[in-house]
Amino acid sequence: MNIRWIMLLLAMAGVAMIGQLLLSDSGFSRTQNLRHAVAEQRSENAALRARNVALEAEVVNLKNGRAAAEERARTDLGMIGESETFYQVVPAQGDRLVADAIVK
Repeated sequence: MNIRWIMLLLAMAGVAMIGQLLLSDSGFSRTQNLRHAVAEQRSENAALRARNVALEAEVVNLKNGRAAAEERARTDLGMIGESETFYQVVPAQGDRLVADAIVK
């Protein structure tokens, strides 16, 4: 009879421990949330690593080549080379109204 009570007590303790694991704030759901957060962070880190590699390649290219620096100056800063001519095309009044109507 004593063995049955001990077995019943152990079974109840096991059920209580499993319930605590599944239902408590620091149990299974928190572990799942942390695993999900770690997976998201790893994905973000991979994207940032790829961006860093691209930026590092661009830095090396800018340090070693003048053509890359000139291209960057043209596109980002709107600069014009000494042997180049800049032409600005201004639309006629009628064309501007059509362009404004399309944008809106």
